[in-house]
Amino acid sequence: MEHKPTMSTSILMLPKKPSGLKRFTIKLLEQRVLVLMSVPFLVWLFIFKYMPLWGWTIAFQDYKPARSFSQQKWAGFEHFQFLFQDERFIRVLRNTLAMSSINLVLGFVTAITLALLLNEVRKVAFKRIVQTVSYLPHFISWVVAASIIQTTLSPDGIINQMLLWAGFVEKGEEILFLGIPEQFWTIFGASTVWKDVGWNTIVYLAAMTMIDPAQYEAAEMDGAGRIKRMWYVTLPGIKPVIIVLLIMNIGYLLESGFEPQYLLGNGMNVDFSENLDIFVLKYGIAQGNYSLSIAAGMFKTIISFILLFAANNLAKRMGESRLF
Repeated sequence: MEHKPTMSTSILMLPKKPSGLKRFTIKLLEQRVLVLMSVPFLVWLFIFKYMPLWGWTIAFQDYKPARSFSQQKWAGFEHFQFLFQDERFIRVLRNTLAMSSINLVLGFVTAITLALLLNEVRKVAFKRIVQTVSYLPHFISWVVAASIIQTTLSPDGIINQMLLWAGFVEKGEEILFLGIPEQFWTIFGASTVWKDVGWNTIVYLAAMTMIDPAQYEAAEMDGAGRIKRMWYVTLPGIKPVIIVLLIMNIGYLLESGFEPQYLLGNGMNVDFSENLDIFVLKYGIAQGNYSLSIAAGMFKTIISFILLFAANNLAKRMGESRLF
């Protein structure tokens, strides 16, 4: 009599799935070409990003360049205590957060707005002209851009000439904009928008091309105008990209830049133009206090990591797109 296999014996006869390590090894062998291509990048990453972390030990020493590691005098958290008690550090931290927040808000709002408007342009030639004109400032170095901004805002620049023509100022009473400390953040925000708004729209315009055209047709059949189509179709379509970029930019909240502040700053607006990077250069490296500069840089890196993970975790809890 022929024996038919039961359900239990059939299950036992199924091939076992490979374990986690074996499955990883199989996948690694299947993608060995990609792995070999990534080796140079991993070597570069280790040498230039992870090996320098050994230098963080300098923040806990009274570092002297002529001495070996064993001869250095350990100072503990003395340099960190000095930073948090120094009024200059508190001031530059305020400036850094303020300029980063201005750059974050204005950068997102202006780039998304411009991308939405360009997406609605139907004349290809006009659209390309606007894109080219808005992209060009990004390829100008900050040295040249700062010179243009200084010339524009100088007492005999075009801004003061327009104010004279409109009657807002009198001859001989031209405004020295870069000499007004409280106006530096406004000038910085406007300058970064002018320089980078066109470049920042590229990602959003690329994301908009992935939206199904049928959604626009359905919205138009329901009577939605251009504004409503942008609000209910385009913006939700690029929302994941916006969330991911927002998380990444929050991680760089203490990276407000260096070139614009250094080139546009002067003795009159120094209280509002100095940021953490200039503080490290001026009071750390320039004065040979390497331990203080490493402590300030270490503080900035740790806070950036905390902000990045906090923003990513918040997006995860809210059910939004996230980095990891």
